[in-house]
Amino acid sequence: MSGFVSPVCALIFAPLLVGIINRTKAVVAGRRGPPLVQPYWDVAKYLQRGVVYGEVTSWLFRLGPVVNLASLAAALLIVPFGGLGAPLNFSGDLIVLAGLLALGRFATVLAALDTGSSFEGMGASREVHFAALAEPTLFLALATLARVTGSFSLTPIYQGFTATVWVHALPAVVLVAMTLLILELVENNRIPVDDPTTHLELTMIHEVMVLDHSGPELAFIHYAAALRLWILGSLLVGLVVPFRSGSFWLEGTAMLLGMAVLAVAIGAIESTMARYQLIRVPQFILGAATLSAVAFIIILV
Repeated sequence: MSGFVSPVCALIFAPLLVGIINRTKAVVAGRRGPPLVQPYWDVAKYLQRGVVYGEVTSWLFRLGPVVNLASLAAALLIVPFGGLGAPLNFSGDLIVLAGLLALGRFATVLAALDTGSSFEGMGASREVHFAALAEPTLFLALATLARVTGSFSLTPIYQGFTATVWVHALPAVVLVAMTLLILELVENNRIPVDDPTTHLELTMIHEVMVLDHSGPELAFIHYAAALRLWILGSLLVGLVVPFRSGSFWLEGTAMLLGMAVLAVAIGAIESTMARYQLIRVPQFILGAATLSAVAFIIILV
């Protein structure tokens, strides 16, 4: 039963992470900010609206948001919640996780290109460019964790990350944690990589790809974005909070608190940093790749 904690918590609380981030940014700026549950209201609002399609769009445009949401929902089934195992775990599931994240992105990119808009094509090109650098970085980070624990499955990897293992592999684990934090910002197009609230065409990445979507399909996109934020966040929090008591309630509470702290940290980062120029973003991602590569080398030697 505990194996379903991860997907259930993600489906319920993922939009709340976005709400915490937005509220943190508002507090730092001295504003009251939107309610914490505003992302839920936004999704409900989009679900009640009609859908408008362009004349040149095909079934690919309609299928994109559905495939993106479905792939992320499937990824929830293999992502553990700290020491609480995932419903599905098998050797090599970490590769499947990376593939599901890539599938969701691929569907979104295809839907953007199907509009025939050079504007959305520009955003899709940027998304693919940065993803080509981020995905190998994620593989290196997960390979390092697999090497530390001697397992090739996410659930045994995270269940094996006790405080003792953490201390024993401290330098490599710290580097991997830093890598996952950067990937959390990159994969979710947060500042300093992208600003999800901007509408400046020369700087937009993800938001420009979904400008033509409306109604329930836009709700799927926003909800899927929250799930992606949760999935990568749970990989990071499960690593930096090596609390393995064997208690269902204690471990679940520790992870939920850790996710809330991560959301506050992301809000603080976005409030204190400016967006990088687009030509600097690849350097930022390559910096994360370097961290994970160094971590893997440390474990090998």
